[in-house]
Amino acid sequence: MSEYGLFLSFNNQEEVFRFPVNPEKINVKDSGDGKSYTVAGLGEINAILYPKLTEISFNSFFPGRMYPFVHLDSKGELKLPIDYVNKIKEWMESRKPVRFVLTGLVPDPLSGTDKGNVVRAMKTFGINMAASIESFDWNTASGSPEDIEFSITLKRYVFYGARKVVPVKGKLSTSVKKIIRPDDRKKPTSYTVAKGDSLWSIAQKLLGSGSRHAEIQKLNGIKDHEVRKLAVGRVLKIP
Repeated sequence: MSEYGLFLSFNNQEEVFRFPVNPEKINVKDSGDGKSYTVAGLGEINAILYPKLTEISFNSFFPGRMYPFVHLDSKGELKLPIDYVNKIKEWMESRKPVRFVLTGLVPDPLSGTDKGNVVRAMKTFGINMAASIESFDWNTASGSPEDIEFSITLKRYVFYGARKVVPVKGKLSTSVKKIIRPDDRKKPTSYTVAKGDSLWSIAQKLLGSGSRHAEIQKLNGIKDHEVRKLAVGRVLKIP
């Protein structure tokens, strides 16, 4: 017996929903990108290259009424079927990655048994990956017209950034400077101070390095004597 949940979110969980009906099965495709060559005197050889991006696909439906097996969202609500469809289409049209999460509990066979047949402990399993929505097909269910059946395919998304090539005067070679890889979050322009915050922790959380705290201090005109005790609720500009 196992219980699991599937979630899609966008913009670092600014928008998120749980699939209300778990699919009967989830297809996970991992494959290599090897190539075969024929070498004289040796025959066919295989060159192992980097693996291809993981693909996940499944079929389910968005219910138009409450069934005993339906999972509600975090607010205890069930959206209309077309609302789920429109949200997925909106995320696809944004041309930005979403985040797919599969999480749950399954019996742990290594934990031993109680009375010989009941597993005593459970263990967690899951998938958490940024992904692109490769395909999304949907239609009204023939037997229950208020429901919307769908199939969806997701492909793992790898964040990357272009490299800036800087010519070196008088030389044929060039130096290459890496830039920070992007993530699936929008960069915040302001932040409201919460209890326990410090300029260092805010810079670490929003700018990726606590050493950039001085930039926030300068931008907001914070005096040195104010640094140790920031007023809760104060809105700070973020560089």
